[in-house]
Order: sequence, then structure tokens, then C-alpha cells
Amino acid sequence: MLKLWLNNQRLIVTMKKYLIRLEEQGQITVPQSIQNDLQINKGDLLTLIQIEDLILLTAKQPCVPELIDKIVEISEEEQVSINELLEGLETEREKIYLDKI
Repeated sequence: MLKLWLNNQRLIVTMKKYLIRLEEQGQITVPQSIQNDLQINKGDLLTLIQIEDLILLTAKQPCVPELIDKIVEISEEEQVSINELLEGLETEREKIYLDKI
């Protein structure tokens, strides 16, 4: 579970990590478990978002594009890369988990 704050509202999200391979002609396969969870099917349109060297793939039109702007803003203000921010998230997730047990 990952906790984020946006416009003074706490967002709690579940984050999973999958290793996928880029196939011929740039194709990827979305794991079946994700297809089932998100109720997406062959032919559905997905949105791919690039933030520096980070790629987000979503089954829905992003409802909060300002979140992307905020991530970039923090990255620039703190002079850290997106990868460094993500590494920090892992540490924060671990702290939150340890606080709960």
C-alpha cells in the first residue's frame, strides 16, 4: 500500500511490479492478472504516459494529470530524478508497513 497526498487529500493505492518484455514492433503483453483486475480486453485503448524515464500505462484517461505536474515540480525543486523519488517511495512504504505491525 502506498499513501500519497494530493490537494490535501490522502490517496491510498496498491502498487504491484511486473517484468514485461518489449516484443517486435514495440508490442508488450499486459499480464492476464492485470487484464482481469482492470477488466480490459483485446482492442481496448490504453493511455501511455512518459515522465522523464518513467512510463505509466493506464486503462483509463488519467483523472489527475496535475499529479504528474506535481511529481515533475518536486523533482525539479529538490533536484532529484524520478528514479530517486521512486526509491524514496519504497523506503516510505516500508516505514508505513512497519508502523502498522
